[in-house]
Amino acid sequence: MKQQHYDVVILGAGAAGLMCAATAGYRGHSVLVLDRANKPGKKILMSGGGRCNFTNLNTTPAHFTSANPHFCKSALNRYSPWHFLELVERHGVEHVEKAPGQLFCAGSSKDILQVLLTECEWAGAEVRLNTEVTHLNGVAVDGEGAAPGLAERVAEGFRLRTEAGPEILARRLVVATGGLSIPTLGAGPFGYRLAARFGLPVRPTRPGLVPFTLQPADKRWLAELAGVSAEVVAEAGGRRFAEPLLITHRGLSGPAMLQVSSFWTPGEPVTVDWLPALADPAADLRAARAAQPGAGVEKWLRGFMSQRLAGILTEHFDWGGPLQHHGNERLAEIAAVLKGWRFKPSGTEGYRTAEVTLGGLDTDAVSSKTFEARAVPGLHFIGEVLDVTGELGGFNFQWAWASAHAAGQAL
Repeated sequence: MKQQHYDVVILGAGAAGLMCAATAGYRGHSVLVLDRANKPGKKILMSGGGRCNFTNLNTTPAHFTSANPHFCKSALNRYSPWHFLELVERHGVEHVEKAPGQLFCAGSSKDILQVLLTECEWAGAEVRLNTEVTHLNGVAVDGEGAAPGLAERVAEGFRLRTEAGPEILARRLVVATGGLSIPTLGAGPFGYRLAARFGLPVRPTRPGLVPFTLQPADKRWLAELAGVSAEVVAEAGGRRFAEPLLITHRGLSGPAMLQVSSFWTPGEPVTVDWLPALADPAADLRAARAAQPGAGVEKWLRGFMSQRLAGILTEHFDWGGPLQHHGNERLAEIAAVLKGWRFKPSGTEGYRTAEVTLGGLDTDAVSSKTFEARAVPGLHFIGEVLDVTGELGGFNFQWAWASAHAAGQAL
């Protein structure tokens, strides 16, 4: 069959891929987006509980993790949250600010996906679904390690073969296939394997923004509290986050745990401050003892957390009895536990529920301005496939928009 020719072929019809397609299309390029899924933007649709936290107005490079923390600066500076917000408002999408800087759709995540699809349509970019790329320049993509001769044959363009249809010839190829998070939505290692076939370095990957699982001893006493949440300060890997914690039947989740999971090292403890509103709970306990000596620790705790959580903490740590029976040393011990409870996770829930993938294509192999692979002219990588991971709160979507726009402008 006759070849189909395009200026740009983009692999992945997610946030970054669609954004890049529209940007490149508006620059006059013929653009084709390929995705093996049956629907575009699946991760957009499920994000934010179906409301899509599409950006964060407070985005800075400090909100991202990478082996090269400077890599993200250029793209983020050139395409800010205010640029994407202007696009959203131009399409009439209503939005709400749930927490400082965190913008969600007032209606449904479908609104953001429709913005991107409409932009692609207006820009003349074609989106082709249910299409899996099997070969690139005559070499199978699904293989281990670098493929000899693959990079050297790029001069003629990128020849893509799919499971059906004519061979596709692209002047430039953009990889926007995402990471390994939530495989039920179609996530997979395609982008990493493709990079490796070109001999590009890929840093080790692991789940990020993911709930913790617990050791049996902790799981036993916390299981009674499944569904209970609390405002805490959590710390791991030298990073602290003041966010809600949620106890589940599998372990600990909620924004606090998701945030620190990206900085946690297996085998290391996570610290939880159950009373972030109190700087000196020992002094507060002494004052409570003086005011109501017959009252117990549990009653005092109810002033700061749910009744169920106060009761289980008191029972598990054996804090029963009236305050008047607890000396100053004992109250100091209780305060120390409440301000710095430490637990060692047994692990995480893994990619099944992780919101992002840490690691990925080494950014040293890619231009921070054009997102083109330094060793492979015409090959670009954008979005989550790169070793750039944002914190919870809309930062990862902003990275998708910014990296895609930068690449689209450079094509």
